[in-house]
Amino acid sequence: MVTLRLFTVLLVGLLLRSQFGIVQALHEQAILEAIGKELAIPGWDLNSTDFCSWHSISCSSSNSSMVERLNLSGFRLQGNVTLISELKGLKWLDLSNNNFKGSIPQAFGNLSELQFLDLSFNMFRNSIPGELGKLKNLRALNLSNNLLTGSIPDELEGMENLLYFQIFTNKLSGFIPMWIGNLTNLRVFAAYENEFSGDIPVNLGLHSELLLLNLHSNQLEGTIPESIFAMEKLEFLVLTNNKLTGTIPDSIVNCKGLSSIRIGNNKLIGDIPKGIGNISSLTYFEADNNTLSGEIVSGFAKCSNLTLLNLASNGFSGTIPPEFGELNNLQELIVPGNNLYGEIPTSVLRCKNLNKLDLSNNKFNGTIPGDICNTTKLQFLLLGQNSLKGDIPREIGNCVKLLELQMGSNYLTGSIPSEIGHMKNLQISLNLSHNHLHGQLPKDLGKLDKLVSLDVSNNQLSGNIPLELKGMLSLIEVNFSSNQFTGPIPAFAPFEKSLNSSFLGNKGLCGEPLSSDCGYDFEHNGNHHRVSYRLILAVVGSGLAIFTAVTVVVLLYMMREKQEKTTMEDGNTTDETCSKPVIIAGNVFDENLKQAIDFDAVVKAVRKDTNKISTGTFSDVYRADMPSGMILYVKSLKSMDKTIVHHQSKMIRELEKLSKLCHDNLTRPIGFAIYEDVVLLLHQYYPNGTLAQFLHEFSQKPVYEPDWPTRLSIAIGVAEGLVFLHHVAIIHLDVSSGNVFLDSKFTPLVAEVEISRLLDPSRGTASISAVAGSFGYIPPEYAYTMQVTAPGNVYSYGVVLLEILTTRLPVDEAFGEGVDLVRWVHGASARGETPEQILDARLSTISFAWRKEMLATLKVALMCTDTIPAKRPRMKKVIEMLQEVTQS
Repeated sequence: MVTLRLFTVLLVGLLLRSQFGIVQALHEQAILEAIGKELAIPGWDLNSTDFCSWHSISCSSSNSSMVERLNLSGFRLQGNVTLISELKGLKWLDLSNNNFKGSIPQAFGNLSELQFLDLSFNMFRNSIPGELGKLKNLRALNLSNNLLTGSIPDELEGMENLLYFQIFTNKLSGFIPMWIGNLTNLRVFAAYENEFSGDIPVNLGLHSELLLLNLHSNQLEGTIPESIFAMEKLEFLVLTNNKLTGTIPDSIVNCKGLSSIRIGNNKLIGDIPKGIGNISSLTYFEADNNTLSGEIVSGFAKCSNLTLLNLASNGFSGTIPPEFGELNNLQELIVPGNNLYGEIPTSVLRCKNLNKLDLSNNKFNGTIPGDICNTTKLQFLLLGQNSLKGDIPREIGNCVKLLELQMGSNYLTGSIPSEIGHMKNLQISLNLSHNHLHGQLPKDLGKLDKLVSLDVSNNQLSGNIPLELKGMLSLIEVNFSSNQFTGPIPAFAPFEKSLNSSFLGNKGLCGEPLSSDCGYDFEHNGNHHRVSYRLILAVVGSGLAIFTAVTVVVLLYMMREKQEKTTMEDGNTTDETCSKPVIIAGNVFDENLKQAIDFDAVVKAVRKDTNKISTGTFSDVYRADMPSGMILYVKSLKSMDKTIVHHQSKMIRELEKLSKLCHDNLTRPIGFAIYEDVVLLLHQYYPNGTLAQFLHEFSQKPVYEPDWPTRLSIAIGVAEGLVFLHHVAIIHLDVSSGNVFLDSKFTPLVAEVEISRLLDPSRGTASISAVAGSFGYIPPEYAYTMQVTAPGNVYSYGVVLLEILTTRLPVDEAFGEGVDLVRWVHGASARGETPEQILDARLSTISFAWRKEMLATLKVALMCTDTIPAKRPRMKKVIEMLQEVTQS
């Protein structure tokens, strides 16, 4: 009897629980349907009762009717999000990278189970609601990149389990509250780019293992508190651009895991702690624009990972420690605006990775060493405003990677060595002004065709300004003033457009832009006659004008005669035929396709904007339907230099070679056509479009199947195509997802290979004005070198890889001003984000195996997009790493 009662009670309990579960599921579904309608979430099947299968939703494993995770990041959603607060079982809510406006809903404070809340990169306004303080289980709060105002509410002290607290890039003000220092689990606190004032809390980091503290660009005052180093766990410290005073705490050296110390643009005083060498992980040390003093600590030499040391604009004295030569990873040594003296430190020149050496505005003396370019990677050499003497060494010509050379305001003597003309990459500036240089300007300076600014003013240079300087095609700023130059200023646009002050102080100099006219003496029968230079020009000009007029008349007569002859021979010419473009040349390389391709139909197709499929850096792509039923992709080359058209035989040979390239991951031209001065390249039509469409258009459709294996296969295929190109010495000009086509089986084919052969600026085959590459894919070094390289291709490929992993565009306003996909991904750790948060959750949450492969691929992408070209792997190594991902 007791057993029966017990069974009855259990049965009733199960029925009630089942009924409650059904009611709860109906309640959750009703809420989700309302949310879906309000926010117009793409891909939600509001007619399906299985809401746990909808993308961006995960349900509890213990209670399948409770929504546990809601990830709506990056959908550009807008509307009222308050309804989400009705999903009481939520543990994870990500609404980042959308267009939500108004106030953050106070009702979010009722989500008592919530552990993760990300509202960053929206347009939320007003103050942070104090109700969020009720979220006792919250471990990560990110309200960054919004328009929030007011102070941090004290009610948030209730979030006692908080690990990651990010509120950067808002308009928050007031003091940073003391209670933040009482959050015992706090690991990351990022509140930079706000309007906070007052002191940094003296207990911050005292009770928690703080890893990252970023408070740059506020109005903070007072000293750097010792507390932030108390637990000795700090890895990133960024306090730049505040009003901090006092000294750098000695206890900073106890944090051996510190990678980045950035404390520039403050009012700090005193020495750098002697034990700075104890920080074995130190990579960046920036303390510029303070009032620090004493000698530069030799202990920096023990920081073997040190990449950048910036001590500019302080009061440091003494010499640069010779031990700095041991810093093999040092890339930038920046110490201008101090009181340093002694000779240029030759030991530093042994740093094999040194990219920038800035010693300007100090008291360095002695001569410039002959082995100044021992380091092969040096791009910036800034020695101006010192007391250097002696000649400029001829070995300066060995600085072939140099982009900027500043030697002005010293006591240099002798002549300018012609070897400077060997520095073909010199681009930003060549400044030799305010020295004691004499002799003539070397003609070889004209070989610096990338140079933008040339300043040789205030020396004792003499002779004519060489005509060869007209080879400096990129020149914008010049200054030849206060020398002893004579003769006419060469007729050269950059000279003529300069201010006359750029040439003043040279008594024998004449011509534009100076007001003084030039004249020449001609000797005839012992008498000297002064002849006006402008008169000579006038006479020559008149002669040329007469010659030109006669030539035009003759040509017009011949053309008219030819036209009349043609009309007589072909009297039935119609208006339609006259308006029809004349095809100068055309060919189809595959004999089997010749019958299927009609050149007239090709030209007709590209003259209709309705047929345009896409616009790229170097070409517009059109769809062309042939009368035979065949469909073509037709590329109409942009900015086509007429030299290409005029040298047809060379172009045709290149295209024929490319048509024979046999690789499964490369497109190849099947023919070409030229009409007027337009070059059309013919390709097969690929039904699945481009990788860009696949990632950013198809994946947003309501019916979307997770496709990580397909994406990884595409990534490997693109890499194999680039490896083959590099093997045959072709550097691609525009690696991007828009230049990868997908065939019917989603096999990737790298396109625009022929562009790289026809319009290669480094080989001078055409004077194109477009920048080589698509916005967002261009490697950072291109801004200085303007050269397309294999490491640059690797960087661009890395961006494509990041697109595949994140399904984000390479350039997006959601990243913030001046931030692209690469910077956004590389800055994840600084924002306190895990790698999983970067990946497309629709893929990474499907299976553990997929997530593992994606994380491994992310590592490859990060290596490819390293800012330093030498650190990027070769494409062959990239394939090996990606194949290991699939095998593991």
